[in-house]
Amino acid sequence: MDKVWRVIDTGLRSAAENIALDRALLEARQAGEIPNTLRFLRFTPSALLGYHQSAEQELDLDYCRANQIEVQRRITGGGAIYFDETQLGWELYLAKADLGCADMAQISRRICEAAARGISSLGVEARYRPRNDIEVDGRKISGTGGAFEGNALMFQGTLLIRFDVEKMLRVLRIPAEKLSGKAIASARERVANLADLLGYTPDPDAARKALSDAFAREFDVSFQAGELTQPELARYREALAEIGQPGWIELIARPAGDMPLLHAVRKFPGGLLRVSLTFDIRAERIKQVWFSGDFFVSPKRIVADLEAALRDVPLAGIESRIEAFFTQWQADLQLLAPADFAAVIRQAVE
Repeated sequence: MDKVWRVIDTGLRSAAENIALDRALLEARQAGEIPNTLRFLRFTPSALLGYHQSAEQELDLDYCRANQIEVQRRITGGGAIYFDETQLGWELYLAKADLGCADMAQISRRICEAAARGISSLGVEARYRPRNDIEVDGRKISGTGGAFEGNALMFQGTLLIRFDVEKMLRVLRIPAEKLSGKAIASARERVANLADLLGYTPDPDAARKALSDAFAREFDVSFQAGELTQPELARYREALAEIGQPGWIELIARPAGDMPLLHAVRKFPGGLLRVSLTFDIRAERIKQVWFSGDFFVSPKRIVADLEAALRDVPLAGIESRIEAFFTQWQADLQLLAPADFAAVIRQAVE
């Protein structure tokens, strides 16, 4: 083991500062100004948009303002998420040449399986679940994602220490029924907090060490603690001057009316199926979908997995998309059929 990578902890920061550091470190790694780096970070309460999203369409901005939740735009794509001090963020900034391949699916599996081993060393049994989750007993404890910028990769993940999923739900622009006591309780059942699993809140240093050690073993490197360099700080100040302004958040601003919340309910032989969805009228795409009702499926999480699989997909061909999902993930639907999910979506849109 003769390769040395850097590890840094940039502490608790605002969303604007953290996003500016994301850009600074990615640019610096691409330019060869810094070595491969593992960064740990935390956020003050923040609602983060994907780069291509509109705040008016994705977030409950009144709730964010009333609860002093900062709204910010990431430099990467994906959906809106909520961050606060109860999550530990980790990020890898790596040269593509050091990864052995350029296939993101293989890279994600490698990094996530290493992270799962690190989390498991804290006293739980964590496993990677494609495409980008790490779970304990089928409950999500870490979400991840990555993006290439030239010859550099930024791969990000979170570790839920004492996270309350209700805050995430209230930050998002979602149907009111998803905020009912029963719906919130159901959502909590799908998320695992490290503190709840262990029965105590682990030392943050222990969590950082567990992840660092796991990545060191996976990539056969050692980590050396470091600080932000002058080139990074210069890039950070430049990025923050842009990201810290309202114009960055408003970079994409579309009215909520262009992405309405639609609803439908229908009785099938397998039970009552209700759907709410956000629909991009211009692009004719389903942006997000939520199913509820009086029906039975097993395993329970299959509905949440289906909802995730239907994010940002074209309405055209929705039937084949749902059929392919149930071919890949075996489930007991009782008397429901995959076509029933597609039919109630069509009804909502029509």
